[in-house]
Amino acid sequence: MITLKNHLSIRTYTRKRRGHRHDFHQLVLPLKGVIHLEMDQSAYQVLPGECVVITASTIHHFTADEQARFVVADLSTLPEHILASEQRVFDVSAPLSAFLGFAQQQLEHQVHGPIEEAMVNVFYQLLGEQIIGKVMDPRIRKVQLMISEQLAMPLCVNDLAHHACLSPTQFKKVFKDATGQTVMQYIAHQRMARAKALLSHTDYPVHIVAEKVGYQDVSAFSR
Repeated sequence: MITLKNHLSIRTYTRKRRGHRHDFHQLVLPLKGVIHLEMDQSAYQVLPGECVVITASTIHHFTADEQARFVVADLSTLPEHILASEQRVFDVSAPLSAFLGFAQQQLEHQVHGPIEEAMVNVFYQLLGEQIIGKVMDPRIRKVQLMISEQLAMPLCVNDLAHHACLSPTQFKKVFKDATGQTVMQYIAHQRMARAKALLSHTDYPVHIVAEKVGYQDVSAFSR
């Protein structure tokens, strides 16, 4: 039994199958590579962009390529909705994904107790906002990343379908099944969410915000 809690770290594992349990909850979030886990009589393959939850006292076995890198969070408590969920693997939100990049840079840069404590608190708050949904089709996650990175650019179904290696008809169906929204509804929602954040947290004028989220017509953006 390993005892440790409320801690973030960057870890690597090996191809040698290992197993243990601990008296705290552990979340493993791949930055690079894949981790293979066995627990509760189920096998999981966890990819970058996903998180696996290992609840306290759960015996688990794991392997990974030596080149893979992971953020590992050891926590004494979990947000209630995550602890109550039977789903052990879920897609991480864009804010949490971005935070993981910062966490990696900070943890590999220096040992700094107060910053590390603050990072755990921020991680926990982001985790509390995390929506637990089914694991996304990798083709659709790839498109979601493209949309997020290119919100300021014109986005059309044909180009997105090509990026997902699907026909436009297949893509629209798979996307709707995965997200519950049409492609254009999803893009509009992402643009409005980004615009809200820019209007709230920056001093960009409205026409600049409009351009940054893909609207060349300010009146259309205002509507």
